[in-house]
Amino acid sequence: MADFESPTPGAPVRVGALAPLTRPGWAAAGRHLLGGLELAVDEVNEAGGIAGRPLELVVRDTAADPRRAEAAVDELAGMGVAAVVGEYHSVVARAAARTADALSLPFLCSSAVLDALTERPTEWVARLSPPQSRGWRFYADFLLDAGHRRIAVAAQSSVYWASGTHILKDHFTARGGNTIELDDLDPDAVCDALLDSRATALLLLVGYPDPAVAIVQRVRGDLRLSEVLIGAPAGQPEFAAWASALGDAGAGIPFLRYLPERLGPLGTQVGLTLRARLGEAPSFVAFEGYDTIATLAEMLRSQWTDWSRVSVEGTRGQIRFSRVPGISVWQWTQPPIQVVDRDPADPGRFRVLRDG
Repeated sequence: MADFESPTPGAPVRVGALAPLTRPGWAAAGRHLLGGLELAVDEVNEAGGIAGRPLELVVRDTAADPRRAEAAVDELAGMGVAAVVGEYHSVVARAAARTADALSLPFLCSSAVLDALTERPTEWVARLSPPQSRGWRFYADFLLDAGHRRIAVAAQSSVYWASGTHILKDHFTARGGNTIELDDLDPDAVCDALLDSRATALLLLVGYPDPAVAIVQRVRGDLRLSEVLIGAPAGQPEFAAWASALGDAGAGIPFLRYLPERLGPLGTQVGLTLRARLGEAPSFVAFEGYDTIATLAEMLRSQWTDWSRVSVEGTRGQIRFSRVPGISVWQWTQPPIQVVDRDPADPGRFRVLRDG
């Protein structure tokens, strides 16, 4: 990893931060991610910084564009940042990870789950969120245990959605289930396909707001489909914008969230501060942002060059990295994972449906 020493005593330790802050990126997720990163930076600096040097974020908006991410990492490396952190969208994080690896620049990925972040094993990239293969199998087990054996998948074209579809299909097939991939994402066509396929669950592997909102509204408005479960494993219902756009129709839609059953003292305090800063309840993405800086700051203070030496108290548990079979980057081996939905009786409240 990089040499964190500076030839200028007292100069800031600069860290590049990637986040989707404008459309077509999921800007709400980017705002929460950046909120967590910034809070942790403030706390590091209040505690004396990095060996007396302030930590400074250099933020770049990726807008969910892999090319912008690549260009940003190139620019940040040229500025001499100690590391790059962040990003929410998996395809964008993959582009950033590939560039960081080529430049031998440390990249701690906060919130992207795509298994193959790099084409080859690398010492330069680590990740906090669970890999997609673990999370989406966990979600598939939730559906299977709830009695769903025929699921329909409405997926847009992207590496991320294709990977998720593959994971779900393989897991369902291995346990005697069946998946039906929908070709037409027009809301009326989705309803017709659900009726024809006799699927008991519809999984939305699509973007927000389009076409997710229109599909949910159309399916929920069709009385013939009142017993069909709608799911969104990628986590769109986590954010307030989902509830604002869909109201009661957005409740009862299970999604993956990376929080423990109960936050400890650190997580509780950070959650309160994040709520005040964000003006709303912090999502799991905000906690991922905070944990990213907490982890990197410890590495910078200790001048470690090896992710395997990390042992940091995060908001969601003790953070340690290891090599995981099939994953090319250093991975937090046991980040918490849940299946959650918004309570139909109170869409502002979350229900934990499965914890692990």
